[in-house]
Amino acid sequence: MLMVHPHPELQFSHVLPYGAILHERGVRFVVFSRSATAMRLLLYKDVDDREPSEIIDFDRETDRWGDIWSIFIPGLSEGQLYHFQAEGPYNPDEGMLFDGRARLIDPYAKALAGTFQSADDGIIRPPKCVVVDESFNWEGDRHLKRDLSESIIYEMHVKGFTAHESSDVEHPGTYRGVIEKIPYLKSLGVTAVELMPIHEFPIMDMVTGKTPTRGNYWGYDSMAFFAPHRGYAASKKPGGQVREFKEMVKALHQAGIEVILDVVYNHTCEGNEKGPILSFKGLENQVYYMLANGGREYKNYSGCGNTVNGNHPIVREMIFNSLRHWVHNYHVDGFRFDLASILSRDRNGNLVANPPLVEAIAEDPMLADTKIIAEAWDAAGAYQVGSFANLRWAEWNGRYRDDIRSFWKGEPHKLGALATRLAGSSDLYQAGGRQPYHSINFITSHDGFPMNDLVSYNHKHNEANGEGNRDGDNHNLSYNYGVEGPTKRTSIEKIRRQQIKNMFCTLLMSQGVPMILMGDEVRRSQHGNNNAYCQDNEISWLDWSLVKKNDEMRRFVRALVAFRRDQPTVRQKHFLGGYPTGRRGLYDVNWYNNLGTAVDWDSGDSMLTCLFASPAKDNDPENIGRDVLLMMNGSHSPQQFILPPVAKGTSWRMFVDTAATSPSDVYPDLNGPRPPAAGKFVMPERSVRIYVASR
Repeated sequence: MLMVHPHPELQFSHVLPYGAILHERGVRFVVFSRSATAMRLLLYKDVDDREPSEIIDFDRETDRWGDIWSIFIPGLSEGQLYHFQAEGPYNPDEGMLFDGRARLIDPYAKALAGTFQSADDGIIRPPKCVVVDESFNWEGDRHLKRDLSESIIYEMHVKGFTAHESSDVEHPGTYRGVIEKIPYLKSLGVTAVELMPIHEFPIMDMVTGKTPTRGNYWGYDSMAFFAPHRGYAASKKPGGQVREFKEMVKALHQAGIEVILDVVYNHTCEGNEKGPILSFKGLENQVYYMLANGGREYKNYSGCGNTVNGNHPIVREMIFNSLRHWVHNYHVDGFRFDLASILSRDRNGNLVANPPLVEAIAEDPMLADTKIIAEAWDAAGAYQVGSFANLRWAEWNGRYRDDIRSFWKGEPHKLGALATRLAGSSDLYQAGGRQPYHSINFITSHDGFPMNDLVSYNHKHNEANGEGNRDGDNHNLSYNYGVEGPTKRTSIEKIRRQQIKNMFCTLLMSQGVPMILMGDEVRRSQHGNNNAYCQDNEISWLDWSLVKKNDEMRRFVRALVAFRRDQPTVRQKHFLGGYPTGRRGLYDVNWYNNLGTAVDWDSGDSMLTCLFASPAKDNDPENIGRDVLLMMNGSHSPQQFILPPVAKGTSWRMFVDTAATSPSDVYPDLNGPRPPAAGKFVMPERSVRIYVASR
């Protein structure tokens, strides 16, 4: 083994930050390991090399500072490839898994290169770490800092957005492909993209080094928390993904679109006790993971084999450093935390009040300009929607999804739930001092049916996943209207289109923050697959021919998005409580049945009229909104509707009629027909009308 002792003048007194830190005359490598008895640095010349060109031993006396191993190697530069290798005790019964042969990914690696190479000699060779030069010309780019209450989020997969052959981009399936499609995103009017995981994750089988039959498409299998996924880069140069990701963020910001990352700090790809040793296991298994049975096994609150020990000080520091890295080196605007309830578990796995990690993320001054969103549940039964944390945290509102699906499916006694969700879910958030914008409202997400399949399938069809259709949720609250899957029957297609429009109306007229799933605006289908985690193919990709085929739906959604952005009435910052507005008996929110009288919430009816009063003050010309009259017939038959007395005398113009054929289904200029003079009309089954008051 080659021993390297740098010249004394090149020694640095500091050992932090962690990882590979590029200096003018070389690179400093810093890694934590409390129990290692020896540490080595493996250097490679080429990404395809199976063996290192140099092996450098850390000197235990001069290169170790407490539990931190730190060494400066002169002459190295950007693009250098490396692994760590750690000697130490191997006692699986106590959770000690040191293996002096293992090639270990740096937990703080800023980029990875290459793929897994076959482990035919028993040694797993993971992608190599890359020394990265972080310099980039941002040209004055800063975080957009859009108010959360004004946000409209578009959840999307970087590769799936442009991988389809119909995308007509130069760099399909890449960060650059996203840049090429920014005009489309801008035309929709969304204010933020929420990117499914872009932290590094495996794309090859870890043992054979070959492409697996069912690969990891979604990316919820973290391998390096500081590195953008190399598989989404057009360039194959080691570290090229760093620049391309920054270019994408910069371009999105120039278009006025924020970037939110879906981050997975709850587990890693190392799996359970049968999984490979790739990084954390081989450096300090007892620190990085929650262990069970004396250390022999892993606690599995993630459903993915292991659970990251997020409330251990060392791991907590790593998560903080990762978040700060993405905010300050990549200008990311926010985070959605996958299975965030795991972050509320202490080092023994118990759910605790005011967990240190959750509280510290909210209070961290370096993250103060970011949006933080929790998926407030985990795979072990924790469900904290409405009670996850303090005022900084917003939440994916799973209750909203289920209640809105139930109402439009036609389940009885859902009127009260519908009204509560429309008004911002005060039952979940008001008592804790939060506001409607802490509710991220969604009807569909990557996990489950897209909107088109929600109205086309009664059952999941996950046979392509190779698990005998046993995977995926059986409780979809979906309905096919008479035919399972695609159909040419005009009557069924009509009601499906109508129901999609109904749900979009509900989503974009609700108080709170709406999230739209990629492709729902053009009826993207997964052919009944509600768990397409392994489908890196046309099942998951956006077929861009749908943009033309379903332009009617896209036009409809664009109009709703534009209306929401323009109207503070439907995105108010405070809960509506039936408070008087001082205008002829009008309250901030007004509820009526279809006949314009008081609602009997226990009747089992599925008709509702809602009048949102504008929050504008007469002396506040900067906040001029319009009264919005929302009328919903969720029943299975036509119903007479009558304008409530408080709505009479107002000059109303139609904005939406989901039962009408395009282009009369939406009037983007708010110049649609007036209601009948008598204020009475019949609304077809399963339809929505929206009227907007003249200014």
